[in-house]
Amino acid sequence: MAPHTRFSLHIATALLAVFTTLSATAQSSGTGNGNANEPAKVLRIGYQKSGLLAVLKAQGSLDEKLKPLGYSIKWFEFPAGPQLLEALNANSIDFGYTGAPPPVFAQAGGVRFVYVGAEPAGRHSEAVLVRNDSALRSVADLKGKRVALQKGSSANYLLLEALKKAGLRYEDIRPVYLAPADARAAFESGTVDAWVIWDPYYASAQQALKARALADYSDLNGPYNFYEATRDFAQQHPDVVGAILGQLRTAGLWVNDHPVETAALITPKVGLDPKLVETWVRRYPYGTTVVTDEIVRAQQVVADAFYGAHLIPQKVTVKDNVWQSREVAASLADK
Repeated sequence: MAPHTRFSLHIATALLAVFTTLSATAQSSGTGNGNANEPAKVLRIGYQKSGLLAVLKAQGSLDEKLKPLGYSIKWFEFPAGPQLLEALNANSIDFGYTGAPPPVFAQAGGVRFVYVGAEPAGRHSEAVLVRNDSALRSVADLKGKRVALQKGSSANYLLLEALKKAGLRYEDIRPVYLAPADARAAFESGTVDAWVIWDPYYASAQQALKARALADYSDLNGPYNFYEATRDFAQQHPDVVGAILGQLRTAGLWVNDHPVETAALITPKVGLDPKLVETWVRRYPYGTTVVTDEIVRAQQVVADAFYGAHLIPQKVTVKDNVWQSREVAASLADK
């Protein structure tokens, strides 16, 4: 065989191999002649144990909802909101859920994110805790004491408001900034005098440690909780954001009416006692909504409180980071 003929055959063989590989890849990703319904794109969602996203993960309902849009889901668990928003800032996730303070701190830090949805806050889903044998009986007794909390978390705002109601300033206590697991260890050992925490850590501390609550949101104005996304994702994929919020609303209304079934569903996923899980499920009211003007005003109060306490370096305008869609609002209103 002539050299140029052998060379041509080598090229033809190589091209055939490349074509075969590309064709197989396209079919497996749903972009070629394979199954058109097979997800080709990945949605990265950050969640926490106590949020509604954890319920959707256990149900598998969101996975089914997004299949027609060509998406599969990768789930990433975070111990608290600040860590989740750090991942959002690093573009490691596309969508997540936190309490009210984390996005305030994130906005002050220049994180590129937008508020895309909200949930009403629970009155009894987080608290200022002391050990059962503690001599502390009121929030006013925290003056000069060491208080563990995750900085920039929902617990941070509860502490700020509880101190204000008790006539104390933030400077009157000694904050010890720790992630939940480390904070619990410090609380158990007596290294700190109090711990401000949310469910399920709160319910666990009540059950296992017999911790006492000095304050929750019973007589305070509780903030909303929020769903956030990267700005680019929300702007480029409003249909996906709408589908997520719609499924959250559907699931949330079901959870409100089925706390026992919800606890049974997610207990194997979180590895906690079923009764403990049911306790914190019942403490969260759900009702996913878009971010309305009223919610923006309420969140601005949170932002201003942190700025006034010198906990963020600059004043932020919440509405600058709000994503809204009339179509999504209308679809949620119909559910």
